[in-house]
Amino acid sequence: MTDTAEIQIVDEALRIIDQGLSDMVQRELVSTNEVANLLLDLRSALVPAKGKEPTLA
Repeated sequence: MTDTAEIQIVDEALRIIDQGLSDMVQRELVSTNEVANLLLDLRSALVPAKGKEPTLA
């Protein structure tokens, strides 16, 4: 994988984090389901950087 592709993947992960934080910062409670979805989105964005399909433990 090229450095450019890796940078794009990291940028996408940062965009997901920033969006998730801005959605959640105004709230007192956040469901576990919403946090799990955010983490799954991050995992999906970062898997190409690893170069293989994810496996769940």
